[in-house]
Amino acid sequence: MKGSHMARRKYTAEFKRSAVQLVNQQGYSVSEAAKSLGID
Repeated sequence: MKGSHMARRKYTAEFKRSAVQLVNQQGYSVSEAAKSLGID
C-alpha cells in the first residue's frame, strides 16, 4: 500500500532515558511505561 505508512516519531535522549528508567529502576512493564508516558 503506497503512502499508507505512519510518520515515525522522534523522541529526545532525555525522554528515552526516562522511559528506560521506568522499566529498569521502577519495575514498570514496557506497556505500563508507554501508557505512563502517553505513547501507547
